[in-house]
Amino acid sequence: MRIDDPKDVNTAVLAYMGDAVYEQAVREHIVRERPYSAHRLHLAATAFVKAQAQADIIKKMFDELTEDEQRLVKRARNRKSTARARSADPVTYKWATAFEALVGYLYLAGESDRLRYVLARAIEIIEEGRR
Repeated sequence: MRIDDPKDVNTAVLAYMGDAVYEQAVREHIVRERPYSAHRLHLAATAFVKAQAQADIIKKMFDELTEDEQRLVKRARNRKSTARARSADPVTYKWATAFEALVGYLYLAGESDRLRYVLARAIEIIEEGRR
């Protein structure tokens, strides 16, 4: 899928798309690594997709991003939002949303190689923290 110019898409929309793309990558990873029951898979997935984990990912990989990607992350992080996370403070939630916006942007821009790298790196960061 490719849209005209993903840079013009609202960062909340990018985050919405990125949430789904990242969730799928995480589910595929844990099913391949841990073929548990559905309940145990869900519990394993939460370590990857909770706001704190996503905030940690984007903070750790921020310096690995291109200047354009960093600008997008900052724009998404600083966006005024009325949404509130149930289990995260507002700053953590904004960082997590910025990570999801980056993933959504890469997906919608059709930057498959870069998207694969960011997703693999995100999963690697969480796996390192679990050891």
